[in-house]
Amino acid sequence: MTYKLDKTREFLPINFAILTISDTRTKETDKSGDLLEKLIKTSGHMIVKRQIVPDDQGLISRILVDWSSEEKIEAIISTGGTGLTGRDVSVEAHRTVYDKEIDAFSTLFTEISVNKIGTSAVQSRACGGITNGTFLFALPGSPSACKDGWNEILVKQFDYRHMPCNFVELLPRLLENDRRK
Repeated sequence: MTYKLDKTREFLPINFAILTISDTRTKETDKSGDLLEKLIKTSGHMIVKRQIVPDDQGLISRILVDWSSEEKIEAIISTGGTGLTGRDVSVEAHRTVYDKEIDAFSTLFTEISVNKIGTSAVQSRACGGITNGTFLFALPGSPSACKDGWNEILVKQFDYRHMPCNFVELLPRLLENDRRK
C-alpha cells in the first residue's frame, strides 16, 4: 500500500502517552515501551507520559480515562495484554472506555501480522478507538508487533501530511458534538 505526503503541509507534532501492561516488566526490561518511545520521538512527536501497570482491567480502564481527560495527551498507545490468556485484559479495558471503536485498525493490524507471522496472527487482538477526544490503541507486547503497528499504520495516520486523510486533521473535530451541548 502506498501513501502520499503533501509536502505543502507542515508537520504537526502530537503528544503521546505510552502505557505498558505487564505483571513482569520493569522500567529496565520494558523493550516494547522503549521502542515505541524511540519510534514516536524519531517521527517528530512528543511523549508526555509513560507508565507500567499490571494486567488489571479496572486499573487499565481508569488510567485510559484519566489520561484521555488530560488536555495535553492527544493519543495513548498501550502495549501488552492483547493475547488470549486469562491475564490478557487490555482489549477489554480499552473497549469499556471507547466512545467509538476504530474497527479497521484491528483488521489492518491483523493483515500486516498475517504477512509477517502467518496464522499465529489469530492470537493477537490489537484494537483502537477514541475516548474523550483522544486516540487510544492497544498493541501486543512484543517489540516486533509494536514496530509493525507504528511503522505500518500509526506513523502514517499521525502525520498531518499523509494523504488522502489522517488522524491529525480529525483531532479538532472529535468532540464537536460535545461542544454543541
